[in-house]
Amino acid sequence: MSPRRGLEWAAGAFAAGVLLNADRVPTWVPVAALGFILWRLIAGRAPVRLPGNIVRSVLAVLLVAAVLARFRTLNGLTAGTALLILMGGIKLLETRAQRDQYIMIGASLFLLLAACLDRQTLLRAPLYALHAWLCCAALAVVASADSDHSFSNRAAVMLAARSLLYALPLGLALFVFFPRLAGAFWAIPRSSAAQTGLGDTMTPGSITALTASYAVAFRARFEGLPPPPEERYWRGPVLHEFDGYTWRRGSGTAYRPQALEYLGKAYHYDIALEPSSQRWWFSLDTAAGAPGLRAFFTYDYQLIAAEPVTEVTRYTLVSYTRTQSATELSSLARRRETLLPPDRNPRTLSLARKLRAEAGSDRAFIGAALELLRTGGFSYSLTPPALAQDSVDDFLFNTHTGFCGHYASAFVALMRAGGLPARVVTGYLGGEWNPIGRYFIVRQSDAHSWAEVWLQGRGWTRIDPTAVVEPERLRRGILDLLPDAVSAPARFVWSRPWLHGALERWDALNAWWNERIVRFSYDDQLRLLERLGFDAPGPRQLGWAFAAALMAWLLWIAWRLGRHPLPGRPDRLARCYARLCRKLAGAGVAREPSQGPLAFAAEIDRRRPDLSGVVQPLLWQYAELRFGPPVPRPGTARLMQFERAVSRLRLAPWRETARR
Repeated sequence: MSPRRGLEWAAGAFAAGVLLNADRVPTWVPVAALGFILWRLIAGRAPVRLPGNIVRSVLAVLLVAAVLARFRTLNGLTAGTALLILMGGIKLLETRAQRDQYIMIGASLFLLLAACLDRQTLLRAPLYALHAWLCCAALAVVASADSDHSFSNRAAVMLAARSLLYALPLGLALFVFFPRLAGAFWAIPRSSAAQTGLGDTMTPGSITALTASYAVAFRARFEGLPPPPEERYWRGPVLHEFDGYTWRRGSGTAYRPQALEYLGKAYHYDIALEPSSQRWWFSLDTAAGAPGLRAFFTYDYQLIAAEPVTEVTRYTLVSYTRTQSATELSSLARRRETLLPPDRNPRTLSLARKLRAEAGSDRAFIGAALELLRTGGFSYSLTPPALAQDSVDDFLFNTHTGFCGHYASAFVALMRAGGLPARVVTGYLGGEWNPIGRYFIVRQSDAHSWAEVWLQGRGWTRIDPTAVVEPERLRRGILDLLPDAVSAPARFVWSRPWLHGALERWDALNAWWNERIVRFSYDDQLRLLERLGFDAPGPRQLGWAFAAALMAWLLWIAWRLGRHPLPGRPDRLARCYARLCRKLAGAGVAREPSQGPLAFAAEIDRRRPDLSGVVQPLLWQYAELRFGPPVPRPGTARLMQFERAVSRLRLAPWRETARR
């Protein structure tokens, strides 16, 4: 085998590993690594000089320093992957022996592992399988380099495919029965640089920008009938502090939450939350309890996780869309939820006092404010004009055009100015039904904000001021109401039913993959054992099940090998005879598989009498060594003589002989 062939396969496997991780590391990292790969491959075919030990050492130090400067650490999945890519590229520059090629294939497999740990999406699973196949084929090519029967490219690929197929049942047994322990190896920190979804602030237009995204925020699957569209409010960050332009969650003093009485129907549902690098989880309206120890409820009924959401997170909740407070609002809470900057939005403050004086009760005051929005010439738009620093004044008295954030902000400001405790709640409204997976898809384009006001004898009550301006928003999504306001890709998908249906099927398949494969947990393993008939399953039963599966796999492999025994390695005489046949084939006389050495000699005498005198003695000698009576000691000497004769044999190529 050509020495370059093993190098090219090892370099190809490493390049594929680099490309698998190219979108998770800085651009210069894969560019540098691919440059090193190209440099080494060119040097294998042309007289191009490779760097010496000193240059490689200096280059390695500089690249380590660059990774350290970029990530501030060499730990973690992203920094470690970048370092492995760069150091593998430098190692390739000194790759000469077979051992070096093994190291490069090993580095490729570690890059495959890094990609698998980072992302387990269904779309990438075929890429991981192809890369594993490529690495195994490269291993077959490199391993056969020192034998007389090295693998061809096709043979190496087929051998790798068969080996992976034979290993597939064992992989399934490991996946299903090997005990899964939480944390440790799998709890690798991921980057928190990319943040999507709602934040802990809201300024005019902030949610408007979010609604242009067609990305999935989470999926919700209900047990039984779901709530009607006008009650599908998904609670997120609650905002309390207002500086006249921006609402913030704030870090002020929290107050004791009010005890609640849950009214109406209880909705049981599961949430599959997409990564956002934020700590908030979403719940339908007001949830009755936190889902375990990973998250907790704040004083304003917001669900907060202990760690940012960096991977798909599943949890189960029970919610009620109607509640009633069993206690009074404390003086601290009342003071905080009526606080406004005294020197901002003066016209709004004056209007609120006037409406409050004319109203006879809190409910009448709320009704007056909503009537103002209903009849005051306000319009619903995702592209409202920019607002001045006194944003509420500018909206109520000048522009009259806005989105949910504008209406929630103005309404809460009016309530507070009139002495009624109120706060802004952000989250999502509605959701798109997927009939294939039978769940709701809540997208970033469903982002919404509304108000909560405190009513005596009722407690915190949801008021959606956007609904009085655009009532259809409660029953229809943004794509239905204002399709031109969302992104062009979302409009393209939505306007073509066949494409939208294909997207629904793909999303359902992705959801199944995440739920059944990626998130397959220890609890799922125990439930599977229960279905298989185990009583009170635990780690010991999992171990026995895995041992049984492993034994079954070993017996199956033994049976397969017994049916198709592996061919033995040709002996010394057979290898020498194969070299002789190859030389004769190059001279234009190829041996048929059914021909013995004497029949082959007769064929040469007929077709190439010019070779008969040189070749016939060698073929007769081989027949005597192979099929004649054994000779105890002289046999070795005669075999060595035969090997030397074959080695010295020089035959002109067939085309050259023909010209003569």
